[in-house]
Amino acid sequence: MITKGLLLPIAAPSGTGKTTVCRQLLEQDERFVFSISATTREPRKMERDGVDYYFLSREQFKAHIRQHKLAEYEQVFENYYGTLRSTLDETLAAGKILLLDIDVKGALAIKNLYPEQTISVFLLPPSQAELLRRLKGRDTEDEQSIAIRNARIPAEIKLAEQFDRQIVNDKLDHTVDAIMTIIKEYTKNDTNS
Repeated sequence: MITKGLLLPIAAPSGTGKTTVCRQLLEQDERFVFSISATTREPRKMERDGVDYYFLSREQFKAHIRQHKLAEYEQVFENYYGTLRSTLDETLAAGKILLLDIDVKGALAIKNLYPEQTISVFLLPPSQAELLRRLKGRDTEDEQSIAIRNARIPAEIKLAEQFDRQIVNDKLDHTVDAIMTIIKEYTKNDTNS
């Protein structure tokens, strides 16, 4: 039984499957809640404000930065993305596990801000060829976007060593089981402290 909340940022190169892993975790355990990020990018088909993202104008986002309302933020591909501090604080106070489907630098920023309440997980692709196949299969990216994302992979993977855990996302069930084992270890350590 978790007596305090937990932040679980999950980062990976685009196309590794972190969103799919997060969805599976949400279905498995009612303690999980999903962090909704703020962004200035345009919504994709079927995305809803306050459900998939908080869609903000650039002016609104910059106001959040000035007012220190973001735990982390970054400009990626000409858009801003960030995590609201209020989301983190409310989840920790409620004793829940907050899943953060987040970029690499954002995950490390969360870990630095909340070191005692964070377990950071980096998902590795089975191979770069498989990652490229998944990116192209999503049909949400143009060739230029895929090339930019592909170019970032080596730098992102180099940062993986700064995460608490690294898991190769080859089979979804194995990845989810590995994360659930990490949660059980944390829960066990938390109740013994």
